[in-house]
Amino acid sequence: MDDVFSLGQLPKATETRPLLGLTVLAVEDSRFACEALRLLCLRSGARIRRADSLTSARRHLKVYRPSVMIADVGLPDGSGVDLIAEAAQASPRISVILGSSGDDTQAHAALQAGADGFLAKPVVSLAEFQQAILAHLPDERQPRGPRSLPHEVVQPDEIAFQDDMVHLASVLRDRKDLTLIDYAARFAAGVALTADDEALFAAARAVSREVGAKQTRDVTDTAVAKLASLVETRIESRVAI
Repeated sequence: MDDVFSLGQLPKATETRPLLGLTVLAVEDSRFACEALRLLCLRSGARIRRADSLTSARRHLKVYRPSVMIADVGLPDGSGVDLIAEAAQASPRISVILGSSGDDTQAHAALQAGADGFLAKPVVSLAEFQQAILAHLPDERQPRGPRSLPHEVVQPDEIAFQDDMVHLASVLRDRKDLTLIDYAARFAAGVALTADDEALFAAARAVSREVGAKQTRDVTDTAVAKLASLVETRIESRVAI
């Protein structure tokens, strides 16, 4: 079991490493977004474990209890909201549970399920990341004395972005399953926000809107084709580099 918080064995947090000794479970299917979380944890003194699906996260939680869980709302095998609800009701409870999504309208659902807070993607600001966790830790886990907020913004490795594009291209090959297409659009939107890719984000949101309206033919023939084309372009451009 990772979390020794209740045993009082965590090392003292410092001004520059305010999350020292904590373990963060990142339930995130995007390698690019998870790489950003890894860098944020590294600069904050926390350890990180990753689960890329509900199944993987549940398997992990049977063995370990992290100090913090950050759960993406949109996962390949279901909703992260369900995982948040399960974790919030578990005993002993994870100290800090945060929801995350590129769609900030999901914040209400995450909080209603029992999350302590919500991180809107892109999650790249060191100050915002640290504050989102520190806000829900007890006084004894807070850094001593005044603390200046860091201005650093992390930049995930482009290789992780490439991995996400390859995964997305694979998912988009099946254009008959609206549930799968909707997942692909949400996944693409989250990656696009982290990568600051406006064109990819706009294409992903267009697909989500059409899926929501259940315009099956339009989704298959237009919006998904455009999204798939953008994904292939990004794969080819990085291969060329």
